[in-house]
Amino acid sequence: MNNFWLHPALILIIGGLVLPFIKGPIRKPYLLLVPVLTFLNVLAMNKGVHGVVQFIDWQLIFGRVDSLSQIFGYIMSLMCIIGTLFALNVEEDTQHIAAWFYVAGSLGVIFCGDYVVLFLFWELMAFASVFLVWFRRGPQSLATGYRYLLIHTLGGLFLLAGFVLRYYNTGGDLSFGPLGVDTPNLSTYLILLGFIVNAAVPPFHSWLQDAYAEASVAGAVFMCAFTTKTAIYVLARGFAGMEILIVLGAVMALYGVVYGVIENDGRRIFAWDTISQVGYMVCGVGIGSELAINGACAHAFAHILYNGLLFMGTGSVLYMTGTCKLTELGGLYKKMPRTFFFTLIGGLSIAGFPLFSGFVSKSMIIAAGLEHHHYWAGFSLLLAAGGTFLLAGLKVPYYIWFGKNNCSTEVWEKAADPPWNMQAAMAIAAVMCAFIGCYTPYLYHMLPFPVEYNPYTAYHLSETFQIIGGTGIMFFVLKRFMEPTATISLDLDWFYRMAGRGFFWVDTRIFQFIDTSIGEIYRYIGLFPLMTIARFWSWFDWNAIDGVVDGTARTVRSLGGAVRKVQAGNMQYNIFFAASVAAAAVLVFVFV
Repeated sequence: MNNFWLHPALILIIGGLVLPFIKGPIRKPYLLLVPVLTFLNVLAMNKGVHGVVQFIDWQLIFGRVDSLSQIFGYIMSLMCIIGTLFALNVEEDTQHIAAWFYVAGSLGVIFCGDYVVLFLFWELMAFASVFLVWFRRGPQSLATGYRYLLIHTLGGLFLLAGFVLRYYNTGGDLSFGPLGVDTPNLSTYLILLGFIVNAAVPPFHSWLQDAYAEASVAGAVFMCAFTTKTAIYVLARGFAGMEILIVLGAVMALYGVVYGVIENDGRRIFAWDTISQVGYMVCGVGIGSELAINGACAHAFAHILYNGLLFMGTGSVLYMTGTCKLTELGGLYKKMPRTFFFTLIGGLSIAGFPLFSGFVSKSMIIAAGLEHHHYWAGFSLLLAAGGTFLLAGLKVPYYIWFGKNNCSTEVWEKAADPPWNMQAAMAIAAVMCAFIGCYTPYLYHMLPFPVEYNPYTAYHLSETFQIIGGTGIMFFVLKRFMEPTATISLDLDWFYRMAGRGFFWVDTRIFQFIDTSIGEIYRYIGLFPLMTIARFWSWFDWNAIDGVVDGTARTVRSLGGAVRKVQAGNMQYNIFFAASVAAAAVLVFVFV
């Protein structure tokens, strides 16, 4: 038995299992206690390898604690506190359980030391987070959730295939670390594909803006913080210095801004902005220098806070008014002044305004790109910075909080600042955004490598004010061309949606015709080879197509029915089973 070590994911998992039994006045304190204990546990961790479990011939590592995993564990467990506080008035236990299991999956990936543990927690993230979309209970959210799950299942298959090939090629090595980006092989590319699906790198990005916009008000706050940043962590751990990521990151940074400009829904705008900002981090990982990796980690840290703040702000508007569409809002600063103030701080932070968090994080990545002569990438990121200010600092504040009042009478009467807990969560995130921007040692001392970087130089300040000033002038001069409209914008997902329809057409028209024709030929001629082919196609159709599809559908329907029972309070929890699960988890995670 090694030294006692408690995995932070275990606290959230057990806390979620116990939550349905917590009733009455102690429920809200309990909801805050669980993530606070998780955060304190992360703070108390000592560097080293913990939680080593021998399973068959594999040595599984649940707790690799170093500078890289510590900074991600710190901000993710802190965001769990803020997100839970924001969701404190959500009465459904299941929504809190899904959120905690989702964070547990993310923390499990952050602290894992091998591919088996990584894959288990990776899949837990995907499965738990989809319920945060479904809990909105709209017809569009249901369809979006299935699509989200399908895409992340595809990413999981890429990962699994890559892990298996790597295990075979290395003679049984399961350790998760740098993957040799200078001499990549098929397993390296498959693992990379699995990671970039979660990072929302085009063309695998369309799940993000759909899921974030269709998730529940509280669910979107959690979703915007964990999946993409967990992907940045694994990319930084395994693919630092892989130059293709520089190209992908620069494309992401510009791509998200372009689509955000033509978007009408507030949460979708910030979802597109998320793609843009994650592009900075992907680019930093691709550059791979110490300054670039520090910049990617710092920007991930800052982004979790200000992006969460922006989704809390727009989520509050949706929660109080029932809409988040720019064409249906306007002038809300009079009705929701505190929400406006907090959201404005988030907008200034994401735009990289001096004295706010984005200013001291994204500039590290740009500086690293220019330092290593990736000039085109550095200038692309600078251009994207102007677009970000256009979206988060000008477009959204103007059309939601100022501008023409397009609110219906019902929306205007309902508009008001949200409950105290939602305001408190936004206030904490806003203070953190300003604190990081004003006192850089707080963040810089947590970064993986020693930091010798000062963002507050005359050159950087001058450059930033020129970008902000030029963008502001452009917005007000060209504002009449940027009026939001209630339209749907086609994206790259159109191609694989059409490909899916094409496959369905080929399957129903051609394959079915061949299948029917073979059966008819066999019936009239009775040739043995044709009989064999016909039997094979019959078996394939019955078992591989009907069996898998129908079985999957029945499984999904069964899961949906179980979830509805839990939501309706009709499913009784088995105390002995829950205790057994918790005890088994303790044995695996702790007493090792």
